[in-house]
Amino acid sequence: MKYYLIVGEASGDLHAAHLMTALKRHDPKAEFRFIGGDNMRAAGGTMLRHYKEIAYMGFIPVLTHLRTIFSSMAQCKKDILAWQPDVVIPVDYAGFNLNICKWLRKLKADKKPKVFYYIAPKIWAWKEYRIKNFKRDVDEMFCILPFEVDFFQGKHNYPVHYVGNPTADEVRKFKSGYTETKKEFCKAHGLDPKRPIVALLPGSRKQEIKDNLMTMLEVADILPDCQYVVAKAPSVEINDIGTPVVENATYELLSHSTAALVTSGTATLETALFNVPQVVCYKTPVPQITRWAFDHIIQCKYISLVNLIADKEIVPELFADRFSVENISSCLSDILPGGKKRSKMLDEYKEVHIRLGNESAPENAAQIMTALLKQ
Repeated sequence: MKYYLIVGEASGDLHAAHLMTALKRHDPKAEFRFIGGDNMRAAGGTMLRHYKEIAYMGFIPVLTHLRTIFSSMAQCKKDILAWQPDVVIPVDYAGFNLNICKWLRKLKADKKPKVFYYIAPKIWAWKEYRIKNFKRDVDEMFCILPFEVDFFQGKHNYPVHYVGNPTADEVRKFKSGYTETKKEFCKAHGLDPKRPIVALLPGSRKQEIKDNLMTMLEVADILPDCQYVVAKAPSVEINDIGTPVVENATYELLSHSTAALVTSGTATLETALFNVPQVVCYKTPVPQITRWAFDHIIQCKYISLVNLIADKEIVPELFADRFSVENISSCLSDILPGGKKRSKMLDEYKEVHIRLGNESAPENAAQIMTALLKQ
């Protein structure tokens, strides 16, 4: 079978690469073309474009790069027509991928591939109206968060497959084979093994890093007893900031961290799965308006996956009008050793582990996808 995957960010690149590896086990003749990243390239196949060429978020960044985004869409459509895949697999990244799905639906029957959407976009948070696009344009939806089944099937009568959570699967696999001690890790990165490490995870997109990292570094000046280390995502540039930076080693960093400051997204879940107490902090434009929108328009109670999965506030969420150096440093102090909220947060992480389960998401998804295609 011929599989065409479309990814728009670093986490999607990792998840898609694991899915490709699993698909090869179930379909030894699998061929791949994709918009993706370095992990997918390593898994095999032909890359049309790197995801960083389309990875823009926020109104202004998207607006200023519209020409590049539209050019990538046009090139992707042309490539799909020329290659004639059996299935197109969009991975999250709704803005770009839903446009492709809509276009695919209009193709003639003899040129129209199946559409299997892997990792449902978070329309339960906002833009819920997009459910009509999925019902109309997507043949099969593969979800990775347990509460999404109730949203899609229960609320909207749209059948989906819950395959397990790939982040949980990736963390389990990493832990099972990681043997580096804190002393060895610190020596490799020029750190002091006797001082506690606070991991700074400012995001995987340029705009996120620009908005969040400098405030995180200001917190380091207020609580100087720890050493602060920035986790740099692949394909993202971080200029010399006077603070240690580890590249493409987020899991290694979290393995030896005492606490973390994290932007919202997959990183919040990864941090919890490593049992590292965290503060979620995310700068937004016009914070008062953002807070009003969150309270009155956005359809969910939390922004972090940890709290969404648990359906309660386990980790503090400092975004919009709550995003400040003072608030972040106060919450961080509470979860450092001896802090009044550290033990409770670690205990409540256990509930998140249980709800996610122990399923292998890429393996389950690959098994279902290949079975459906053989039909």
